[in-house]
Amino acid sequence: MKVLNLRCRDGQGGHAFEGWFASEDAFREQLARGLVSCPVCGDTDVAKLPSAPRLNLASARERAPGGPGPGPGGLTDADGKPQAAVDLARREAAWWQAAREAVRNTEDVGPGFAREARRIHHGEAEERAIRGQASADEVRQLLEEGVAILPLPGALTETLQ
Repeated sequence: MKVLNLRCRDGQGGHAFEGWFASEDAFREQLARGLVSCPVCGDTDVAKLPSAPRLNLASARERAPGGPGPGPGGLTDADGKPQAAVDLARREAAWWQAAREAVRNTEDVGPGFAREARRIHHGEAEERAIRGQASADEVRQLLEEGVAILPLPGALTETLQ
């Protein structure tokens, strides 16, 4: 079993993830056929990152025939992938999906975000979900005033649009 560090080329820098393959040749063959994809965004434009080789020969011996078993990092799933890595990939994919939904279901008010958030908070504007840009000071002030906001990095929202 060969574990490779991979990264998709989606958006700004892509997403890092692990791929488990029977061999380097199996990885190349699957990559050429478009079968290797990012667990976060589904992008099939994937590159292998430099890494020290790590062979999981012990986990194959420890696993009971026909089912999951313990590996070097604990439990593995039916495909031999560490359960912690599978869980992490699922959580990251769910987070990205939620972030995409948030961007899709909000109105972009641009650099006037702080002003518009205050207007909504004080009942001076229609209540709706908005997003936009605010300085660190504006974010701090909004939070101190009790305005419910969720600060996200600007590059994140640009990536999701």
